[in-house]
Amino acid sequence: MNRRPHALALCCLVAGLASGLAGCAREEKPPPAQPLQVTAVSVTPRDTPVTFEFVAQTESSREVEIRARVDGFLDKRLYTEGNMVRAGQPLFQMDQKPFQAALQSAEGQLEQQRAKLEVAEANLRRVRPLAARNAVSKKELDDAIGIERSSRAAVLAAEGQVRTARLNLGYTTIASPLQGLSSFAKKQEGSYLTAGEQGLLTTVSRVDPIWVNFSVSENELLGYRDQIAKGRLRFPPGQNDFEVEVILADGTVFPKRGRINFAAPSFNSETGTFLVRTELPNPQGQLRPGQFVRAKVYGATRPQAVRVPQRAVQDGSKGHYVWVIGNDGKARQRVVEVGDWIGDDWFISDGLKAGERVVVDGAGRVTPTAPLRVSQLAPEPPPALASAAERPAVARTGTRP
Repeated sequence: MNRRPHALALCCLVAGLASGLAGCAREEKPPPAQPLQVTAVSVTPRDTPVTFEFVAQTESSREVEIRARVDGFLDKRLYTEGNMVRAGQPLFQMDQKPFQAALQSAEGQLEQQRAKLEVAEANLRRVRPLAARNAVSKKELDDAIGIERSSRAAVLAAEGQVRTARLNLGYTTIASPLQGLSSFAKKQEGSYLTAGEQGLLTTVSRVDPIWVNFSVSENELLGYRDQIAKGRLRFPPGQNDFEVEVILADGTVFPKRGRINFAAPSFNSETGTFLVRTELPNPQGQLRPGQFVRAKVYGATRPQAVRVPQRAVQDGSKGHYVWVIGNDGKARQRVVEVGDWIGDDWFISDGLKAGERVVVDGAGRVTPTAPLRVSQLAPEPPPALASAAERPAVARTGTRP
């Protein structure tokens, strides 16, 4: 009688454990996986304009050193330092009095020689008829001819001295040979000026047009040639077909664009680069010589280039890869070779074909077996419209070509 309650309780406990285990077994069945929401883009090769960016520096298109051409004292400075000066504008005035006296002396010498010439010509006119009638000797005729020719030569020499004196007098007014930006005066009033190297007074720099110089390294040039040979890059027919935009230090874009007008024929042996020069209109003088700017070069094209957004490209143990969506709706890893970047996109040099779909948003959560719910990424504007807002193509090393 006392054992029956205990047996009944034991049976209830066993039954409860069995039902609990059955319930746990039912709970261990995993729920069906929910599709992962991703966006994808279709691979569409197309000709894409690319932009190269360089560190550049402005330079005057013509810089002239203003020097004294005669020796003398500086009387006054006639311009405001740092202002724009026009062609022919007087900049310095030297003391003219010594040169005026020299001109007057030269003119007096000229008058003396002209008087001697008149006497010699008159004497020759008298001797010729007499010599024709044998009234004078042949020697007297020869002497008269010689004196007349000598006097004529002396007049020419005296005229040259007068011309030289006038030039020297004119050199005392030192004017600018071009329109440009003036520098500070290196000599002050009262200084004694000497012609030549010691007579430097100031400089005048033409700023319209202005030059923008940048350098291309040997490695960059060889890289361009390799890409051109592989058909991954195309340059315009001539260097003048490249268009150059200048960005100032504060990030503003200079309103005028220019074109490349010179490329050095050889590399600089010290830097391993060669110089490229651009000429830009600068009517307002906004650009000044010596400024550091950035030069963006337009004109190159990547033919039939494959581009994908940068966020679609992942880093793995084998390098860069993307998730490519197959016909079964699942994604698979694909190792790709990336080139330069442009805007928010990578150029894909190898690994993708036209028409394939690449996961963009959500690529970091994709697994090979995960079901996907794919929505198409909004199409990008055509290259001609996108290029104005694109950043320049940059090499994978981080250097800008």
